[in-house]
Amino acid sequence: MTAPLRTVSLRRRVTVLSLTVLAAVLLVVGVLTDVVFSAQIRNELREQLDVRAALAGQLVAQGVPAAEVARRVEAPGIRAEVVAADGTVYEGDPDDDDRWSGPPWRGGQPDAERDDGWWDDSRDGDGDGRDGDRDDDRDAQVLAQPLADGSQLTLVASGGPVSGAQQLLRRTLFVLSLAALAVAGIVTLLTTRVALAPLDAMTAVARSITGGNRGRRLAPARTDTELGRTAAAFDAMLDELEGAEATARAEEARTRRFVADAAHELRTPLAGVQAVAEAAMAPDMPVEERERLHLLLLRESRRAGRLVDDLLVLARLDAGLELRREPVDLRELARAEAERAQLLAPDQRVEVSGDAVPVAGDPSRLAQVLGNLLDNARRHAGPGSVAVTVSAGDPATVLVADDGPGVPPGDRERIFDRLVRLDEARGGDGGAGLGLAIARGIARAHGGDLRCVDPPSGRGATFALTLPS
Repeated sequence: MTAPLRTVSLRRRVTVLSLTVLAAVLLVVGVLTDVVFSAQIRNELREQLDVRAALAGQLVAQGVPAAEVARRVEAPGIRAEVVAADGTVYEGDPDDDDRWSGPPWRGGQPDAERDDGWWDDSRDGDGDGRDGDRDDDRDAQVLAQPLADGSQLTLVASGGPVSGAQQLLRRTLFVLSLAALAVAGIVTLLTTRVALAPLDAMTAVARSITGGNRGRRLAPARTDTELGRTAAAFDAMLDELEGAEATARAEEARTRRFVADAAHELRTPLAGVQAVAEAAMAPDMPVEERERLHLLLLRESRRAGRLVDDLLVLARLDAGLELRREPVDLRELARAEAERAQLLAPDQRVEVSGDAVPVAGDPSRLAQVLGNLLDNARRHAGPGSVAVTVSAGDPATVLVADDGPGVPPGDRERIFDRLVRLDEARGGDGGAGLGLAIARGIARAHGGDLRCVDPPSGRGATFALTLPS
């Protein structure tokens, strides 16, 4: 059982997937921007501290006092403290309201492992870089460096402005991302309607075809795109359905015509049987006349029986004829059927020539094919001759030629249709027009064919039976 197709809204699905991808991209860009911004600001703060530390070294080399060094080294956002060799502490601006309680290692020495003089604010428990609790110093950068006169310089770059700028950047990115998602959602809804317009066209064509306009097609300009391939497959499906519908109608008309012709053919012998039976019921009829009527009754009943048998064979051919295959010598089979035909028409000469040609087939069915061909030749050749030629090869060939009036080239395929007779004669021994149709059906069931070909002598009719050797 085929699973039902999920018919979710394609427009909504495309919009949601597009917004999901865009949100993921914006999230990645925001995170990367925040990380890069933080790293760049930290590098800039370290560069500023390095510059101020170099300035302090130059001032000490010039003999500037420690207090003056602390004052001149300090800059906006950078606080300085100089501890002289005698332990005196000098701050850059002691009257600054934003004073700090000293370096994070005051009262001790810096960690011996940080021999480069750098550390950040995460060394103590509260993460502010000092014993106090100041949020402005949460991202502070600290540089401790000994000077040439034996003093110790400590520089602290406050992280407060950096944290504020980073928070502002994060809020800006968040607001802009939401705005971008909203705008992208609206634009996607509008553009998706335009992008899916070909699907609406396909729907309109399908509905018009359902309404009876079977000639419409999508006719895509390109078939190397998704919609192009879908439209091409849609057109191909419509062509197949239209062809199947035309074939079904033709078969239906053919079946109706066949049934009507078969009923007409059966009506003739049945009417003869009825008429002869009624005539034979006369009480004072002479014995000789009664016997003649009995012979007519037998002939008409046999004619009706042959027609019924032919109709049954055609029905089996349509359903798939079952064959009993075994090795068959075509020349011997042709000779046996020629002898039977000679008995039916003593004044007609039937000659069989050729070599022994073995094939794999059903002997009774192949005999039926040759018998039908010889019966057809007997009816049309009159007192003339019939030649049967068996030829080896791949495929093996049996030619049945007569010297009768022949078959016009335009009718050489029509004579294989059911209930078709060129002379349109009915009654007598003209046949019902089923023999050639049955013979071709049996030949094709064996993997071969039966055709009416040009006569080698230029006169009469010639039929070529081909079978796989």
